Amino acid sequence: MMKNSHLAKSIQSVSWSEFIRQLNYKAEWYGKNIIRIGRFEPSSKTCHVCGYVKSNLELKDREWTCPECGTHHDRDINAAMNIKQIALEKYNGP
Repeated sequence: MMKNSHLAKSIQSVSWSEFIRQLNYKAEWYGKNIIRIGRFEPSSKTCHVCGYVKSNLELKDREWTCPECGTHHDRDINAAMNIKQIALEKYNGP
């Protein structure tokens, strides 16, 4: 996100470390777990149905169809499903 000149200034002004600190504090307070996934996981480029990775997906592409299984994806919803799956695999083990 920092490479995008339109977003960089507003992202830099946000204190991500403070946000993470507060999130961890509140999670601990309520007895919840925080599971972090890798920064470079291809969450929006991976089909959550079959696992196909569409490497040529650009930021402007908000929807795409998997050439392997034919599933139509909204980029954000697909990424959310993949992030959940990655986190659950990390938490529960392979």
